[in-house]
Amino acid sequence: MGKHRKPPRPEDGADFAVDLGEARDPLVMTLDIGSTATRGSLYDATGTPVRHYRDKIPHAFTTAGDGTSVMDPDQVTGEIAELLDRVCDRPELAGRVRGVGLDSFASSLVGVDAEGSAVTECFTYADSRCAPQLARLREELDELEVQQKMGARLHTSYLAPRFRWLAETRPEVFASATRWLSIGEYVWLRLLGTTAAGTATAAWTGLLNRRSGKWDQRMLRAAGIPEEKLSPILEPHEPLPDVDPERTARWRGLSGAQWFAPVADGLCANIGVGGTDERTIVASAATSGAMRVLLHHRPQDIPPGLWCYRIDSSRCLLGGALNDVGRAVSWLQDTLALDDAVLNDIAAAPVSPDTPGVLPFLTGERSTGWAGSARAVFADVSAATDAPAMARGMLEGIAGSYRRVSDELEQAAPHVERVIAAGRVTQELPSWLQILGDYLDTPVIHQTMKRSTCRGNALLMLESLAPDVERSAPEPAGTYSPREAAQERYRAVHERFERLYDALVASR
Repeated sequence: MGKHRKPPRPEDGADFAVDLGEARDPLVMTLDIGSTATRGSLYDATGTPVRHYRDKIPHAFTTAGDGTSVMDPDQVTGEIAELLDRVCDRPELAGRVRGVGLDSFASSLVGVDAEGSAVTECFTYADSRCAPQLARLREELDELEVQQKMGARLHTSYLAPRFRWLAETRPEVFASATRWLSIGEYVWLRLLGTTAAGTATAAWTGLLNRRSGKWDQRMLRAAGIPEEKLSPILEPHEPLPDVDPERTARWRGLSGAQWFAPVADGLCANIGVGGTDERTIVASAATSGAMRVLLHHRPQDIPPGLWCYRIDSSRCLLGGALNDVGRAVSWLQDTLALDDAVLNDIAAAPVSPDTPGVLPFLTGERSTGWAGSARAVFADVSAATDAPAMARGMLEGIAGSYRRVSDELEQAAPHVERVIAAGRVTQELPSWLQILGDYLDTPVIHQTMKRSTCRGNALLMLESLAPDVERSAPEPAGTYSPREAAQERYRAVHERFERLYDALVASR
């Protein structure tokens, strides 16, 4: 194996995996830029992970109380290059890997100069410093009209208010940027010498017309950004043109591979756990969270609390996002000194009328109210309320946020038959899924496969690279059915949640 004596994960004992010698070609390499780490994994043509050929590099957003949420784009570029070195600079892979795909957290933004170097940090979806600019945009534009055209309402997570914020607060930097890219586009530009935005990256900016699939000129004018400063858009089946072969030659296992434009991790997370049709809602619970259903048509109207992102000419992803899921759990761990085991026991405890009511908006709300400046609220806290009760209230409050999204999804996706839950929080706190099932009054299927986002990225590439190969179907870990005895209690919990929400969030 040349300079690599062992594969990157020699002790990989994953059940859902195949050894390289038994993997079915073509192979695809997936890269995922997440909120807490950059990951890379190799998959075969059935969508099964190739055992041992995966790795990750942890990182974190830099945050501050003023709404700052950024990271270093060059650090991420270095992480992607290192993962490709570890996993793909291997002669045994040469000629077998036919595609390389990249996904990232949505609504990221990096400004670059004429040489392609970053002139800004990478702003993340959680950066809310553009709240004043958002307020003015909401006065100028008909927000519901914007939502129906773009598929998303106005919010601090999207780029129109962020561009305005940059122009007003950093005018010299704003003027010096010759292009504006997502973090995935920036990584490809630095490593490959070319870049483009996948449709499922462009749609997450809030600037893409969901019907035409093109940058919307009215929204660009509102944002104060010309189209020539944004990337061209490619659909999932279209590989990047003009990739510099001299740059990719450093990875011996990727000779002859096609490289695909970056897409958003939400799409990949949905596809990766089986959310490929209109009968399945996927509830993702990682650092942030979402509920989504993949539609094979474009709905005429979108419920006001949801988004509808274009994927390609025939598909879209309908759903709603939550800023604080795993982030809220981490807050409980750090602030209340409760570890995973204790939190899981708290989630498994019987429902109690003494549990506080909680709105879990530590970094603002997206769906369903789009209140970017919202913050967490604890209600009905008394001198007798202890840390476990506070934690239980937060866990129920997170479920309440999912419930608000679920209620609106039912209006627009009437054919849904099942809910699949996946993500880090579901693996660390599986007992919380019983709260979710009780709260939604719907069975929740728990899918525990590792790196489901990477798998979804792989399946997206394989649609064009291996369309006739039957895909693998990993078994779920179990199903959490709603308990009749808990229904009355959770109806009361949700009624309180809605009262708090109406009083403290809906009016913002």
